[in-house]
Amino acid sequence: MFRQEHRTGLMLAMPLLVSTTILVLIPTLVTFIFAFTNFDGLSQIKWVGFSNFSKIWGDTLFWTSLKNSFYIAAVGVPLRITIALFLALLLTPERTGVGAARSSAFLPTVIPDISYALLWLWMLNPIYGPVAYLISALGLPGDQLLLTPFGARFSIVFMSLFQIGEIYIVLLAARRELPHELYELCTIEGTSAFWTFKRLTLPLLMPTIVFLTARDVAWSLQSTFVPSLVITKGGPNFATLFLPLYIYQNGFEYMRLGLASAMTTVMFLLTGLMIFVQVRVLRFRKGLFDL
Repeated sequence: MFRQEHRTGLMLAMPLLVSTTILVLIPTLVTFIFAFTNFDGLSQIKWVGFSNFSKIWGDTLFWTSLKNSFYIAAVGVPLRITIALFLALLLTPERTGVGAARSSAFLPTVIPDISYALLWLWMLNPIYGPVAYLISALGLPGDQLLLTPFGARFSIVFMSLFQIGEIYIVLLAARRELPHELYELCTIEGTSAFWTFKRLTLPLLMPTIVFLTARDVAWSLQSTFVPSLVITKGGPNFATLFLPLYIYQNGFEYMRLGLASAMTTVMFLLTGLMIFVQVRVLRFRKGLFDL
């Protein structure tokens, strides 16, 4: 019986295992191998050892793109998690209009990245874009939004704040699974909403928040490619030259595929390190909440 169940489970998981192997594991292995070669897609492949990594070390644009990517992650991830948590708590009670609000909060997430970027390219247009118009109406230089380093980075972060559907749905499900008896007890005891959130809701949701934060760090480092390519082209003054865009330029515009593979390897390792540190810090903070 156990063997039959095991075989059935394996068959059900086989499509995912095969697709993951073909689309993720094999490309990752090939990228790692190419990182140590002079592969350019045209000439004969030669093993160059750590030469590509030495070039990365002395490449100022690589460090600029890395700094820009970390800036987006450091600013965008806390904002995305906070907004998603606020929406999850706001839309947890069942009342009129909540279903439509939940669907609306998730809708931007299902829009294809290229369509989403083109939509924001129109909205941020300095001549007829509605966002630029509203900013100008407030007395701010809306027509200069994409022409300054801060404005361009702000625009990329602001765009990402609407694509929080997956985070919001997971937090909403986690919040709805919390025991109602505990909240009834807090109501009977007369505790404030802030105390209930700080001492009850947040500690119970912290494992989910840790997971979502780690996932969102990886997402934010990779999701900047399409908006930076479509909207800002890496400018102004390399302010939105993010690591995925710089890897694309080296690999497919300059045909330095070996160097691009080395950059991809570095990005993978740094992303893993960043997630590890963040998870450890959040777990430590969870311990403080439990005190």
